[in-house]
Amino acid sequence: MLDGDPAVRWRVLRDLTGAGEPEVTRERARVATEGWGARLLAEQSPDGTWGGGVYTPKWTSTTYTLLRLLWLGLVPGHPAALRGCARLWEWQDRRRVAETCVVSMFVRVSCAFGHRTGEVDEAIAFLLDQQQDDGGWNCAARGDRAKHSSFHTSIMALEALEAAGGPDAVAAERGREFFLAHRLYRSHRTGEVAVRGSVRFPAFPEWHFDVLRGLEYFARTGARDDRLADAVDVVARARRKDGRWPTYSAYPGKQWFQAEPPGASRLNTARALSVLAWWDSGRR
Repeated sequence: MLDGDPAVRWRVLRDLTGAGEPEVTRERARVATEGWGARLLAEQSPDGTWGGGVYTPKWTSTTYTLLRLLWLGLVPGHPAALRGCARLWEWQDRRRVAETCVVSMFVRVSCAFGHRTGEVDEAIAFLLDQQQDDGGWNCAARGDRAKHSSFHTSIMALEALEAAGGPDAVAAERGREFFLAHRLYRSHRTGEVAVRGSVRFPAFPEWHFDVLRGLEYFARTGARDDRLADAVDVVARARRKDGRWPTYSAYPGKQWFQAEPPGASRLNTARALSVLAWWDSGRR
């Protein structure tokens, strides 16, 4: 894995080898100048957008490119990311989009990259106000707080609040409990997989929930709970005989480029091993 892209190497150094912070920081900085991250940054237009739009087209618009740069590990404060974040809120000022899923993505990338303004704080307050009775979030609720929450919207809202520094610990705890009550990925009615595609782990999950993405959130927030054990087993069972995890097809639509060919995935292997290492550390 250390032969892979900087986006893989810095994660491996941080989570799996015990490397010191200076080494991890140096490697993470290379995301902006080498490999996948540098290729995405080179696609930015002079006006600060990507793909000719702010939210569309999927998956090459400014929103989704910023998300991808975030997942790759582009460092906070990078000028290209800050320019892109500014374009998000200019667009939002004109459109006044009140969809929880879209606002969650805007808040997450903006806070993660260091674009924190009054508009962002207002959007955070909006997300807190949209929390459902069951603790999650749902773009389609439209004021009906009794409506069952969406796995997709809920993970994005929780990620946004995490990036914002946890402005409301109770809201975050209620959001996590929504997932824990579902063993992260199961239907509360049937016990079956609630979102069929959630047991596959594309390297870039876009707006979709999946088991690995959910576990990464719990690992980052340190919220270990025995009710996640089933979901951890899902990730462990996806391991190939060669000890690696596979690539998965990207979601339909134009992509900037294919990060990895079909077969074993360095990025997904690093992600999965990081989650398993976090889980195993709690057993000691």
